[in-house]
Amino acid sequence: MSKQASPPPPGDKPGPGTPPPPPPPRWRHWLLPVGILVAFFLWLWLPALHSPSQTTLSYTQFQSYVAADKVKSVSIPQGTGASSGILKDGTNYTVTLPSPIPASLDSGLKSSGVSETYTQASTSFTSELLGWLITLLPIALIIWFWVRLSRGASAGMQGVLGAGRSRAKVFDEERPSTTFTDVAGYEGAKSEISEVVDFLRSPERYSKAGAVVPRGVLMVGPPGTGKTLLARAVAGEANVPFFSVTGSSFVEMFVGVGAARVRDLFTEARKRGQAIIFIDEIDAIGQRRAGQGAVVANDEREQTLNQLLAEMDGFDPTMGVVVLAATNRPEVLDPALLRPGRFDRQVTIPLPNVSEREAILRVHTRGKKLSPSVNLGVVARGTPGFSGADLANLANEAAIFAVRENRDVVTAGDFDAARDRIILGRREGSNVLLPEEKHAVAVHESGHALVAALSEHADPVAKVTILPAGQALGVTEQLPLVERHMYGEDYLQDSLAVRLGGRAAELVVLGQGSTGAGNDLAGATDLATKMIREFGMSLVIGPVGYPEGGSVFLGGGGPGMSSRPYAEATQAAIDSEGSTLLRQAQERAVNLLTSHRGALDSLVALLLERETVDGSDVYRLAGQPDRSASLSLSTPPVVLTPHPAGAENAGTGLATSADGSTPVR
Repeated sequence: MSKQASPPPPGDKPGPGTPPPPPPPRWRHWLLPVGILVAFFLWLWLPALHSPSQTTLSYTQFQSYVAADKVKSVSIPQGTGASSGILKDGTNYTVTLPSPIPASLDSGLKSSGVSETYTQASTSFTSELLGWLITLLPIALIIWFWVRLSRGASAGMQGVLGAGRSRAKVFDEERPSTTFTDVAGYEGAKSEISEVVDFLRSPERYSKAGAVVPRGVLMVGPPGTGKTLLARAVAGEANVPFFSVTGSSFVEMFVGVGAARVRDLFTEARKRGQAIIFIDEIDAIGQRRAGQGAVVANDEREQTLNQLLAEMDGFDPTMGVVVLAATNRPEVLDPALLRPGRFDRQVTIPLPNVSEREAILRVHTRGKKLSPSVNLGVVARGTPGFSGADLANLANEAAIFAVRENRDVVTAGDFDAARDRIILGRREGSNVLLPEEKHAVAVHESGHALVAALSEHADPVAKVTILPAGQALGVTEQLPLVERHMYGEDYLQDSLAVRLGGRAAELVVLGQGSTGAGNDLAGATDLATKMIREFGMSLVIGPVGYPEGGSVFLGGGGPGMSSRPYAEATQAAIDSEGSTLLRQAQERAVNLLTSHRGALDSLVALLLERETVDGSDVYRLAGQPDRSASLSLSTPPVVLTPHPAGAENAGTGLATSADGSTPVR
């Protein structure tokens, strides 16, 4: 259940009744610089316009004017510089006099009654401007930095004061284009969630029967199954405001920010009357609170959770607001969050089945040109355990392989190569095996395939290859005829034998084991331990179960050795019973291969010749009915993936590190 999601429109847009103010005209930005330039030129020109006429005299002319009694006054600067004054006719003049003033000129000035004034030497305009710049520029820089720091402090204060604002994206008028028709499969989950949308659309239908809208709907499931996509479909279908926020956006370094953001989020939702709030990855704030032994619960995340609990169903419960949440870790959520009244419905979204996978593939291949040889139903049967995201990646990889071949039509062979690429990794042309290594890998994979063909309850063999891909030197692929939900003891026993078939073939043909069985042994040991410790399939241990911990949907290991809930003697018994199961499985595989040694040698020779053998050839050499006929996808055969729980990727070859000590897949 997946779809290529388009980016959501920006949230928190003003309503249609309050349009945003128009931006100011661009010419307003030029007013200040233009005004500064005009003032500068006026400062230069206006004094020159209103000043009286002025003339420049030579020293000789000045002497003659003094002798003719035409000079009224003179201003003589100290040191160098031009002297200035006024003639008796009112004309301003400038003259350059020698320094010091000659005695003859000085006596002439005194005898003519010229008013003499001695001043300091005047500086030029450039010197004055430079002096003002040197004086004012540091002051201007200090003022500028002060303003910047003040604005930064103001913005920081606003950030602190506004930290409690919700980070949710609001979808009112502009909504995502995703609808329920774009969500393939999961009709039950869609009906439960769409019922909430229908309640908000027409509440009168439900109020007549006394029904109350659920407060919350929690979607749980493995990653990539389409929980967020369902929420986007709700946003696209609902006629009420939709708030989208992630769990991690509630908590920051400031104390109380998370609780404040929760309050702000629900306040904004209440203002709109009816609304849907979607919290993605709610486990970020909804984890189980501190239990016994904690002196005080002052953790910021716990305060955020407490506020969320109060908003959903507290003293003043929120009416008309539905909380839609998604997580793939439901086991860590607080019980108070999961109770009815807060999350009334829990919708499990598992991995898609074969029909849903086909519908998802049709969604992801809408914009691709498919060859008539591509049967999406057959491809869906060959992808057990794939999520919606995996199927989207498969379709995209197949298109990429078509482009590499300079084609715009995707063929079944492209899906074949894409499946190999996803499961095994890129096929390395440079990873060439030595002749003896190639023979050992062929023996190993032939053992897996032949034991699977000879075991009644094992999954059918789809393909065997000794072509290195990724970190695998060879692969034996099996595909279940039907998708199992329960596994009987006979199926698990056959699975153990198939896992150890590669090592058994090495013992029969080569007379010794190799590091190529390291991954097989690890998988077989894990399966045998679960059969004894969790499934109660041991007469010695009895019908007891000690399951490992870990996430329900994320996998991962359980508690460590120090926290196991059983004694050392029980652990020793589990180890002994596991070893017994593995020895019996290996002995059974050795006996099967020894009694069919001719078929084993023929399959090894065929693998060395072709490098890839279809499952029908394996059954033909084993003399068994062909159970892989219904698994053929195309010609050449399409790669089929192993089942996630019971099917076997037993043929994953192993190599060793440079020193030959550590097995590496």
